Amino acid sequence: MAFKKQCQMLGKYQMTAYPLLIKQLLHTPLANSPDQEIVYRDLVRLDYRTLASRISRLGSVLSVLPGQTVAVMDWDSHRYLECFFAIPMLGAVLQTVNVRLPSEQIAYTLNHARAEVLLVHEDFLPLLQSIGNSLKTVKRFVLLSDKVMPDCPPSFIADYETWLAGGDEHHSFPDFDENARATVFYTTGTTGSPKGVYFSHRQLVLHTLAAAAALGTAPVQGGFGRGDVYMPMTPMFHVHAWGLPYLATMLGVKQVYPGRYQPDVLLNLIRQEKVTFSHCVPTILHLLLTSPQAADLSGWKVVIGGSALPKALAQAALDRGVDIYAGYGLSETCPILSLGQLEYGDDLSADAALLQRVKAGRAIPLVEMRVVDEEGKELPHDGKSAGEVVVRAPWLTQGYLHDKEASEVLWRGGYLHTGDIGTKDDKGVINITDRLKDVIKCSGEWLSSLELESLILEHPAVSEVAVISVPDVKWGERPCALVVLKDGMTADMDELRLPINRRMDEGRLSRYARLIQFGFVAALPRTSVGKLDKKRMRADAAGLVVS
Repeated sequence: MAFKKQCQMLGKYQMTAYPLLIKQLLHTPLANSPDQEIVYRDLVRLDYRTLASRISRLGSVLSVLPGQTVAVMDWDSHRYLECFFAIPMLGAVLQTVNVRLPSEQIAYTLNHARAEVLLVHEDFLPLLQSIGNSLKTVKRFVLLSDKVMPDCPPSFIADYETWLAGGDEHHSFPDFDENARATVFYTTGTTGSPKGVYFSHRQLVLHTLAAAAALGTAPVQGGFGRGDVYMPMTPMFHVHAWGLPYLATMLGVKQVYPGRYQPDVLLNLIRQEKVTFSHCVPTILHLLLTSPQAADLSGWKVVIGGSALPKALAQAALDRGVDIYAGYGLSETCPILSLGQLEYGDDLSADAALLQRVKAGRAIPLVEMRVVDEEGKELPHDGKSAGEVVVRAPWLTQGYLHDKEASEVLWRGGYLHTGDIGTKDDKGVINITDRLKDVIKCSGEWLSSLELESLILEHPAVSEVAVISVPDVKWGERPCALVVLKDGMTADMDELRLPINRRMDEGRLSRYARLIQFGFVAALPRTSVGKLDKKRMRADAAGLVVS
């Protein structure tokens, strides 16, 4: 009876919906840490009160412009952080433009997303001029600049700071449907035109909360909490810098934005601002560790994603005092799916702990990850049975923008297909062994390019390596390793084969690995977000048929 009476009492009151909107992430920092700093290079310092004021001003001046999609072309900055909030908080869509794409692809993404307003850094004005005639929907432009009084092109509305100065710092952002689209950005387009992926307010808030739970409850290492100092080293145009600026803002931590990535600037900011938490692709970490300015980096936690984390690179980071580990996700997954953190109960030797750090790791809360065969049947959790990794989570893109056919392929069978090959062990640890498109099929048997790369990187003279498939008239395909040596160092092929031969002799590597060839190159081609461009490498080697 008491329960029934309570229900009757509740029925007398009308409950107000509280939608999961990006603006809600600002409540906690403004209440708990309004004086905390947000730093842009050595140029700007502001606090969370000022951030909120600037977000309101930006929303105010944007609200009078027609248009549903607002695009941004900038380096990592406080301005970009303001756009992360103000644009979607209006109910508009934020398009983060990949400035490293070829110019014709940048024009394609702006047209495909139907962007109507473009905020563009002055560094990209020559690029904008080159594509201006091909832009079909963009009608209004705002200049972004680090200068106090920049020269604003006549066709532009204004420069960003002058524009904001005319805005209302008390502008009110409305409530609306949490399923409204908040952001859109484009994949790197290694196959065909770039594909647009998009996310709602609800998805971004849930991703933020799940990432906070996974990182904030890290039992042994790799945690991210309110005492940390955050600096992204994954571009803000790429998957919202892995969504971590939203998390850092919700926590109210000190944030440091480095602008354009330059090793000396990054290292100086790490030291001067006492940065404790970052994330990046292996290429950026490699640049920092090999920089003449690199020294002791103790106290710095770094999550590596975008590409596999080689054991040799992880060990080099550990030797500098870096708490290094891998994360896993895709552009299509917002992106974080799993983290390679160590857990209580992982009673591991140093070598085993290193191996655990470089794996994709355990799924974060609310993520379901399965390893399946070609028929979609889940494979045993034995750490050996390899298949495609498929996933479900509340924040995965619903599809590709304006591309129904590709969306259906992505979501076939009710799971998002990652295109990655991996295994899962009895503790739920995922290990990505290769991209489906990068697996080397030798006489019907699969060889992992990632495993071969990791073994070759054990040689002290090897700086970087990429293993690709080349056609072979007898075996179908065989592995070819493209090796970049460290300055002033040498290595012969027999030396590079030693760890591969050892692994084969132990029965832990296919005998077809003996077919590997080696080529020495000055540099490896990369995509616009720093990943190895194996498609290009294979195309360059297409004429090489081994008999």
